[in-house]
Amino acid sequence: MAEGETESPGPKKCGPYISSVTSQSVNLMIRGVVLFFIGVFLALVLNLLQIQRNVTLFPPDVIASIFSSAWWVPPWCGTASAVIGLLYPCIDRHLGEPHKFKREWSSVMRCVAVFVGINHASAKVDFDNNIHLSLTLAALSIGLWWTFDRSRSGFGLGVGIAFLATLVTQLLVYNGVYQYTSPDFLYVRSWLPCIFFAGGITMGNIGRQLAMYECKVIAEKSHQE
Repeated sequence: MAEGETESPGPKKCGPYISSVTSQSVNLMIRGVVLFFIGVFLALVLNLLQIQRNVTLFPPDVIASIFSSAWWVPPWCGTASAVIGLLYPCIDRHLGEPHKFKREWSSVMRCVAVFVGINHASAKVDFDNNIHLSLTLAALSIGLWWTFDRSRSGFGLGVGIAFLATLVTQLLVYNGVYQYTSPDFLYVRSWLPCIFFAGGITMGNIGRQLAMYECKVIAEKSHQE
């Protein structure tokens, strides 16, 4: 190279910390979007089962889709699913207790199938009274946690999610947004917290699995570099 000539600077590369933060932010966004659409899909399917059985009744003017579901139900459930699915692995990391029980997609899919079955039972199976149905669904929901989770954090978050979701539902029904047929727990059915508990465990498992997949991808990229 002749004197006086300077080498043109190449493209600046981000440092490892900035690159890592950017990658984690993008992966977090992707996981949130995936969880949102999973929640929307499950809301459409499960709410359709409830409406067909006349468990929930919406005013005629809010029936706005071919799925016979109020327009706000799928986005609300999708947002809640994203929050829950991202919260579970975050709590695991905060407590220093990574969840390693049955960490494969086949187990997650079985968990989803059991959750749909529990919801289907609440709409299709006839019991003598709501107390028998509530006790049966409570046992099934705890069985779902024991089979696919077994973590203290998962159980605690499931109970918290069930409490908050039931409280919000009570307020919605109280304000006339929609209603339940034959309510026996203030304005809702007594088995509703069981459904919310099982749903929280299910979305938590999906979120944990997505987070584990993300960690594997990042580890492989770091190893290649």
